[in-house]
Amino acid sequence: MAINAFHRRFRYIYLRLIRLRGHPNELALGMAFGIFMGMMPIIPFQTALALALAIAFKASKITAALGTWITNPVTIYIIYKYCYQIGSFILGYDHNTKILAPVVKAIHNGEVLNSIIKILSAEGIIIAAFIMGGILLGVIFAVPSYFIFFYFFKTFISWRKSRKLTRA
Repeated sequence: MAINAFHRRFRYIYLRLIRLRGHPNELALGMAFGIFMGMMPIIPFQTALALALAIAFKASKITAALGTWITNPVTIYIIYKYCYQIGSFILGYDHNTKILAPVVKAIHNGEVLNSIIKILSAEGIIIAAFIMGGILLGVIFAVPSYFIFFYFFKTFISWRKSRKLTRA
């Protein structure tokens, strides 16, 4: 029973992706915006800000929302850790990860909102380190992802068109 429900859900997602419309540039740009915002340590606002960027630059809103899932329960600790370390290095701040202990504990307990509160209640330099590291990681991951997803969506749309022609 559960396998059937999983199969139906997977099939639904597959069909939604197959029917995804837009120019490869729009789709890839949306994904890049989502990945950029996904690297920012602002979990409750990542999707909203990615959608705002997608609307402002006429990119795909669906792929922008999907891209923010680069930050997920498996990757959040790694992303936050490196956001802090890279940002504190850039700012010349001691990037001792002991400061991250309450944040890590909140993440491990599944208290994502509490982890955001812990970050925001920290000193200003710590918040600046998180944001600076998030911006740098966002650029590092978003720029190549644009080109990768542009090629992927271009190939995907071409495949979908050829599949349509062979069926007709």
